[in-house]
Amino acid sequence: MFSLNGKDIGIDLGTANILVTIKGRGIVLNEPAVVSLDTETGALLATGYEAKEMLGRTPKEIKAIRPLQDGVIADFKATQILLKNIVGRVCQRYNVGRPRVVVGVPSGITEVEERAVEESIITAGAKEVFLIEEPMAAAIGAGLDVATPNGNIIVDIGGGTTEVAVISLGGIVVSNSIRIAGDELNEDIINYLKREEGIAIGETTAEDVKMQIGSAMSLMTELSMEVKGRSLTTGLPKHVVVKSSQIQEAMESSIAEIVDVIKMTLEKTPPELASDIVERGIVLAGGGALIRNLDKLISLKTKMPVYVAENPTECVVKGTEKTLADLEKLKTVLINAKKRK
Repeated sequence: MFSLNGKDIGIDLGTANILVTIKGRGIVLNEPAVVSLDTETGALLATGYEAKEMLGRTPKEIKAIRPLQDGVIADFKATQILLKNIVGRVCQRYNVGRPRVVVGVPSGITEVEERAVEESIITAGAKEVFLIEEPMAAAIGAGLDVATPNGNIIVDIGGGTTEVAVISLGGIVVSNSIRIAGDELNEDIINYLKREEGIAIGETTAEDVKMQIGSAMSLMTELSMEVKGRSLTTGLPKHVVVKSSQIQEAMESSIAEIVDVIKMTLEKTPPELASDIVERGIVLAGGGALIRNLDKLISLKTKMPVYVAENPTECVVKGTEKTLADLEKLKTVLINAKKRK
């Protein structure tokens, strides 16, 4: 029933990026989840990095959009077009015909959203689709042994959602998800610079600022960078020098909510698993895990050791690959496994 061949693929269907892995080959594609379309005909113009460069820069004849918002499909048609293009390119390049696919999706996904994801992947050329919750995939990709009775906790901070899950015996025991993650932090930076510096910047610039000088706690050495945008008073191009302490202040409220959802999850964890977690610590995955000092802040607030997974942005897709490699053992982690009986 779960027999997969060597050319089946795994997909991390992220809000910010889509990653694809082929069983036995590793990650073969990693690009922004952005698509640009002709507004009149709906024809595909570009995907990935090329489309991302168009965000906020297009004439009325072209629209560049991110069809996944807050971890779910917001624009079904655009998502289908994006996935069909990506899966088609991967299948052609690596000679993959009608693969079975394991897709990482947000925990708490509704049945309607499940069907939307499945239909998008089938339309893209897949033979069969299996769904795995992103925190479970992230835990597997981070090297945690999810099949044992020991408790593990994973915090996956992606583009659209932060998901916290306590995992044991191949299942999620306790989980919480909030729609505060990388995108919200970018929005915090945009709003802060509007308010404090009188400058308007776009999402891409905000992302650059966050990754270059953003921090969850004060740094030993203050960082700064020049930011270019548009003056809110004159409408003309403007540039300002922004400090890391300002970006820390901008993100402070949202990061506090991320910390709160971790603490809330810990409070609901059964005592037997809580004792395991105290010993093993908290593992951070996703792009948000790369924010400076976030691990230290979470450790300070929870009084527990916190570790950033190796290559945290790749944990979910690596988890889908490991699931493909040992699907019979890990079939219990699949959301829709029962539908395949």
